[in-house]
Amino acid sequence: MMNKETDLGVLLKPGERVDDLHRNQYKIIQNTKKFCFGMDAVLLSGYTKVLPGEKVLDLGCGTGIIPILLEAKTQGKHFTGLEIQEESADMARRSIAMNKLEDKVDIVVGDIKEASALFGLASFDVVTSNPPYMNHSHGIINQAESKAIARHEILCSLEDVVREATRLLMPNGRFYLVHRPFRLAEIIKVLVDYGLEPKRMKLVHPFVDKEPNMVLLECIKGAKSRITVEAPLIVYKEQNIYTEEIYDIYGY
Repeated sequence: MMNKETDLGVLLKPGERVDDLHRNQYKIIQNTKKFCFGMDAVLLSGYTKVLPGEKVLDLGCGTGIIPILLEAKTQGKHFTGLEIQEESADMARRSIAMNKLEDKVDIVVGDIKEASALFGLASFDVVTSNPPYMNHSHGIINQAESKAIARHEILCSLEDVVREATRLLMPNGRFYLVHRPFRLAEIIKVLVDYGLEPKRMKLVHPFVDKEPNMVLLECIKGAKSRITVEAPLIVYKEQNIYTEEIYDIYGY
């Protein structure tokens, strides 16, 4: 199969498609046989606060969904994505070119475990991450390498992500994380051990009568201990129909 060109002049490789992000007419290139972004990334972009002039880094950016959405939703100065898989980083760069965001968003290929060495200590106001949720005790590892790396802690652990976030943040900088509630005790312990104090938490429930399957956290480097547990976010009001809050986050 030959490469094809989008209507914006960016080449698509075999198996790739262009999806509408419903923000600023931005689009993103994805490959369904590799790894496509999910609701967790969109919810994290909605939970993250970026003030005018701030610099933001997304650890493990995949195809660039969080930096692109944060550029659309906030007044941040600059957005960087760090991604270890070259194929995903290449899709992210082409999406950035397609949306003409080269002056605002950069994609860097590199290892999360070496992020502070790559970018320097205290170099960002905000760090975000939608990391692999599962360790080797959790579930079957996908046979597709790209999906396995995204879902399981194969190339980095929760501790790696938190340690590097702390090093990368300026004093009082903010770290935003989406993860699974079944690891919440471990998550909070690791955050506190590395000086990232959880300040806000929101649990995400698929339905109002179902247990949460995601947790969103805002942490501040060097802050005192006090957390606000916010009202839960409910995804569906009935089967296949989102709640108004979800529609608002997606921009529909």
